[in-house]
Amino acid sequence: MRDGESERGAGLTGFRRLTWWTVPGTTVCLLVLFYGEWVLDPDVPALARVPVALALVVDAVVGAALLGRPLSPSAAADGVHPPRPPRHVLVVLVAATVVLAALPLARRAYELWAVAPAVTTAVCATFLRPSHRRALLAGAVLLAMLPGAAVSLAAGDGEFAYAALFPAGLVAFTAWTVLGPLWAWNIAGRLDRARRLEAELAVRDERLRFAADLHDIQGHHLQVIALKSELAARLVERDPARAAAEMREVQQLSADALRDTRAVVRGYRRTTLDDEIANAGKVLAAAGIDTRTSLEPAAPAGDMADGTRHLLGLVVREATTNVLRHSRARYAEIDHRITGDRARLRVANDGADEYPGAGDGTGLTSLAERLRAAGGELTWHRDGDRFEVTATLPLGRADAPPETLKEVAR
Repeated sequence: MRDGESERGAGLTGFRRLTWWTVPGTTVCLLVLFYGEWVLDPDVPALARVPVALALVVDAVVGAALLGRPLSPSAAADGVHPPRPPRHVLVVLVAATVVLAALPLARRAYELWAVAPAVTTAVCATFLRPSHRRALLAGAVLLAMLPGAAVSLAAGDGEFAYAALFPAGLVAFTAWTVLGPLWAWNIAGRLDRARRLEAELAVRDERLRFAADLHDIQGHHLQVIALKSELAARLVERDPARAAAEMREVQQLSADALRDTRAVVRGYRRTTLDDEIANAGKVLAAAGIDTRTSLEPAAPAGDMADGTRHLLGLVVREATTNVLRHSRARYAEIDHRITGDRARLRVANDGADEYPGAGDGTGLTSLAERLRAAGGELTWHRDGDRFEVTATLPLGRADAPPETLKEVAR
């Protein structure tokens, strides 16, 4: 998404325009208003008015350009402080500021001479880090007391307090009025970037969930297909009929895998806990694993939320795949029961030869995160060659899987 489109979507275009008129626009107007009156004053000698007029043009143009840099789309998109301007630009700005300060100060215009230095200080502060910015502003406020006080003492005009305090207050006030709106704009830009980042993370998270589901489906089906194909190859000579039956099951499993993959892509597929438990028993039995299934629901089936069934079905599928892929099991047990307001599922097997959670797929770690987000828990532990996976979920709190990638991206 382009920066302009993002700003329009977040309503920042009007805020950018308001900030521009508040900071660069108002600053230029104040410079012209204060110094313009002095330049047009016939009591001021022409030798002083002409340099001030030229310096006013330079200071207004350069100052507006520099104050507009933090409002540029590139600075807003990067989310960092704008790069410091070239040194020669700062030299020109400081030279014009010196002219605008020295000539009015020479005529004891205590209310005028500090306007340009105050603006220049605020401009330079916009390009500094917060700690350096505070040091610059504190130093500028203290330093602003000295020129007017010195001139007042030398002239003996009795305006020492005014000449010392008014410029210092002017520097502080100018910094506040310039940096305040820019700070607000920076915060708005950060919030907009956070909003866009949240949307991107939601899309990536959904892609990861999609990849996890696809891995579960393809890994499960392909593991069973490979197992049955190997069995059919061993039976083809001594028992052709059974080998043909096994290959027909392989054909059916391939069709199921294709159907399930298409369903996942469309975002419609959901696991059914009862079907997953039944399929797990059949698959493990086909692999020669003695499997015992224990179902002891203590509540009506309708009390369990669809999201809970879906997540527990994923656990059954992943645990079954791990038994086939990461063990030499001779015995397996699937236990599902409802106690109070929580559903509990336990899958155990012997012959474990490695840690399933450290495999090459998303595995149990990914499922643990999903169950934790749904208010449940997924744990696994190994005791010798026995491996056990236990999942618990609240009956009615587990949310359905998040919206599809297309819906999140929208």
